[in-house]
Amino acid sequence: MKKHFLLVLVSVLFVSLFAACSSNSSDDERKLASTEETVEINEEGFPIVDEKITISLMAPGTGVEDWANMETLQEYSEMTNIDLSFDTPPVSDFQTKLNLAFASGDIADIIYAAGSDDFTPGMEVDYGQQGVLLPLEDLIEEHAPNIQKLLDENPEIEKSITTVDGHIYSLPRVAEGGSSAQWVTGPMWYNGQWLDELGVEELPKTVDEFYDLLIRFRDEDPNGNGKADEIPLLDVKMDSTRPWLLAAFGLKEWGIEEVDGEVRYTPITENYREYLIFMNQLYEEGLLDPETFSQSDEQKKAKGQQNRLGLFPDWFSFFTTGETEEEAMNNPMFHPLTSEWSEEAVMPLSSGISRGTFSITVNNNNPEASIRWIDYFYSEEGYAFLNMGPEGELWERGEDGEIIELDPPEGYDSAEDYRGTLTPDYGIATPTVTYPIEGKEESEFDQFIRAETEEKIEPYGEVPYPLVYLTKEEQDELNTIEVDLESYVRQMEAKFITGVEPISNWDSYVETIENMNLDRYIEINQDAYDRWVNN
Repeated sequence: MKKHFLLVLVSVLFVSLFAACSSNSSDDERKLASTEETVEINEEGFPIVDEKITISLMAPGTGVEDWANMETLQEYSEMTNIDLSFDTPPVSDFQTKLNLAFASGDIADIIYAAGSDDFTPGMEVDYGQQGVLLPLEDLIEEHAPNIQKLLDENPEIEKSITTVDGHIYSLPRVAEGGSSAQWVTGPMWYNGQWLDELGVEELPKTVDEFYDLLIRFRDEDPNGNGKADEIPLLDVKMDSTRPWLLAAFGLKEWGIEEVDGEVRYTPITENYREYLIFMNQLYEEGLLDPETFSQSDEQKKAKGQQNRLGLFPDWFSFFTTGETEEEAMNNPMFHPLTSEWSEEAVMPLSSGISRGTFSITVNNNNPEASIRWIDYFYSEEGYAFLNMGPEGELWERGEDGEIIELDPPEGYDSAEDYRGTLTPDYGIATPTVTYPIEGKEESEFDQFIRAETEEKIEPYGEVPYPLVYLTKEEQDELNTIEVDLESYVRQMEAKFITGVEPISNWDSYVETIENMNLDRYIEINQDAYDRWVNN
């Protein structure tokens, strides 16, 4: 035991010494990379500064190209007179590297595209109140007209990025105008071939009609192979299908949601109980894939490519079926359902706001230049530049202002692969507003997605619960309750649906949840919601 303790002690001392040396070394490198003196900025147009400066930036690497070689960033450096020094660890390592940087004090001037999973709202509050992150609201008002306009025109965005102490420490990515921008998850898609085979002309709009169609999928051999191998409905652990089917029972969220100003926990409601009864019926009658709670995403896709699925979730249907985009346009999106428990159709909608995408740290000697640097990307012109890269690489303007797409250079499988070498706006949540790009022609498939979304999601969409901030004490308390709560609810959902746990044990299930300090859990979320409303 003593020997083990000594080994641990030596290891800790070694790691501490190594971290200190690394911190000093990194700090020297950062100081060399960043401009130490504050310079004056130009409030309009380019360049942002007359005297070239360098600002350090930390971001999750996209893994496609060294950011220093990206043409978008190189051209923007020439436009602004601001050079960047990059620290872009792989996405898989980013959270660890970010935490180490905060702990050591060797944090870059700008934290870029971190996202709320790695750079959590709790971290924003904590490091903001410690003074490690600079408040942005005054910088925005004085030097960032595009961001200020966004906040003025969308008060809900400002409320969603303003922390409990009244400051904004991080800017968001905002979805605007994209047909799938506010999907909570990928929709469910019907197998269009099966619908044609069965002569289905109108999609189900009630739970009963939905059930009847699943029966037909099971019994009428719609894939035409003479085998009873059809799977009417499937998912992987219910994580993609759940939001759409819960909505049929009047629930917008599997957890905390707000209804008429009151916060409730949906897994103990009678609506949720009815959802479980219905899903158990589907499972018992062979309408829900029996491997739903055990299969991988790869196994799901394999079944789709064998034409065995009637209704399935994915971002786009061809991700599961292996069809072309043209063929996938025959697969209609699931229409929201009504039932005796929900007479009006409802669909969960994302807020369209991704937090934690841009922060300025106390190490930054040029915060005014930094906020001006990012402000451009909150304009329509700036988003187009960030998203598509410089003109002449993958696009050019025609005589009538239309965007003409260019083929990627040899060696790239697709234009998208090449785009990932041009811009950081590829696979990560960059700080911007995703405006429709003027002159960019919408593909047939994009038109199809937009039409389906406008018909089947937008008229029924509601945000279950806004993006709120908690105090550090509230966050710590919430985390303690949430871990056990979510684990138990997930475990019991699978048991109720598969029949391992009879629904007759519902009262015992609810009592167990209530004894997990549920009242306090709801109270914390209610307080946070009330602050958001009154902000």
